[in-house]
Amino acid sequence: MSGHQRSSRAVRARKPLAAVLAGTALSILGSAGAASAHVTIGPDATAKGGRDVELTFRVPDEEATATTTKVEVVFPTDHPVTGVLPESTPGWTVAVTNSTLPKPVTADDGTVSQAVSKLTWTGGATAPGQYQGFRVMLGKLPDDTNQLVFKAVQTYSNGDVVRWIDLAQPSQPAPEHPAPVLVLTAPGSGSQTSDTADTAASTPSVTAAPVTPNSASSDTTARTLGTAGIVVGVAGLAVGAFGVSRARRKSSDSTSGATSTSAPTSTPPG
Repeated sequence: MSGHQRSSRAVRARKPLAAVLAGTALSILGSAGAASAHVTIGPDATAKGGRDVELTFRVPDEEATATTTKVEVVFPTDHPVTGVLPESTPGWTVAVTNSTLPKPVTADDGTVSQAVSKLTWTGGATAPGQYQGFRVMLGKLPDDTNQLVFKAVQTYSNGDVVRWIDLAQPSQPAPEHPAPVLVLTAPGSGSQTSDTADTAASTPSVTAAPVTPNSASSDTTARTLGTAGIVVGVAGLAVGAFGVSRARRKSSDSTSGATSTSAPTSTPPG
């Protein structure tokens, strides 16, 4: 088996997975599409040289029955991150591996020759069709590169291993197991900056919702106005009918009076 391909057993297991996830409400493929089934990082972009930046590695379980029991995330040492602090994840234990850097870097407290090279989470169990988020805080990001690649290795309870280590290549199809990539942008370019990283990650944004007419209220108003129009119309017809009836009676009375006064008076013979 090649370094970036899962075993044949895992490949066979993935075929029925689509059918299993298709009718599952907890499916990670849901509305986000197939790309959501990859190991991803969020946010996926932030400013160069950022400080105290919180990231979340999201690891999906793509097996039909096996659970995810181990996750390893490799940190780059050619552009090291100084000061990595993993957050406690319920049910999981994290181990931090430090390695000697190929080239020392300068940090706030002096020259750094060692840095975190890998984080390993074990002891938990992510069920099929679900994902687990692993949060970390990065003390200081490098400012001499445009991206950081975090290669990941995922181990299942049945022994299958998936290596998320492939890199996208220009004019080539997207790799099957891409490595999570954090894009580093120029400070102030609109991406998450070091000053707002912690606040943005922990505080939900509040956006004023647009004011829209209430359909029930609009319907009630329309019905009320319609009913009022009908009542006014009926009243108008009633008044009109009353006027016509009165005019007819007046005309009739006038006709009766003229006949009686114009008739000759008979005088009894004397």
